[in-house]
Amino acid sequence: MITRSGNGWRPPVAEHQKTAAEAGYLLCHCCRLLSRPLPGSVRPRCPRCGAVLHRRKPDSLARTWALTLTAYILYIPANLLPVMTVTMSGRGEPDTILSGVKELIVGGMWPLALLVFFASIVVPVLKLLVMTFLLLSVQFGSSWRPWERTVLYRLTESIGRWSMIDIFVITILVAVVELGALATIEAGAGAVAFGGVVVVTMFAAMSFDPRLIWDRMASKDGEVSSHPGPEAGYWMQQ
Repeated sequence: MITRSGNGWRPPVAEHQKTAAEAGYLLCHCCRLLSRPLPGSVRPRCPRCGAVLHRRKPDSLARTWALTLTAYILYIPANLLPVMTVTMSGRGEPDTILSGVKELIVGGMWPLALLVFFASIVVPVLKLLVMTFLLLSVQFGSSWRPWERTVLYRLTESIGRWSMIDIFVITILVAVVELGALATIEAGAGAVAFGGVVVVTMFAAMSFDPRLIWDRMASKDGEVSSHPGPEAGYWMQQ
């Protein structure tokens, strides 16, 4: 049945349905098994893998905030300090991430320069901004587009590890060049800080519980998202 609203048409709003958590079921964070703990259980465990069950990840917001702020702090030395020093014939000059991208452009290697710039500059910044946005939206109880925010979180979690391309390149170069006698390559403090940024942001994404996005929607009696989509049904049932 289609109802009219203003100048357009919209489908009828679905009635609020009880979530799995409201029905007493808990989702295991390790093996993803949905089970119902015994009444009165203080620390219920998953019947399949034995992991402790939680309705939501413990202290999800606090841990994610701490890790995200740590990544912001590490991102400053990661871009200011040299990530690599190439020494040839006794002469060498340290390079930061941006100076390395500049050298690649000067050398005519545009595809590689764009790849390094995107993976080492754009992706970490976007991931930090997205995590900050998700944290603030949950912190202030926003009900704005929960399905889109859930998809945004999943994308952020999946692409974060690809920011390690700089570390992989430095590691390979050091191993290869050490076999020769004409040049030496040393990893700088910036590489350590940048590796810390990538690892910390990965842990931040893992600590964040996207089901908190849908808790705001479930708390509204008789209301659901205006655009639930296929993912919404999954998360609403957790």
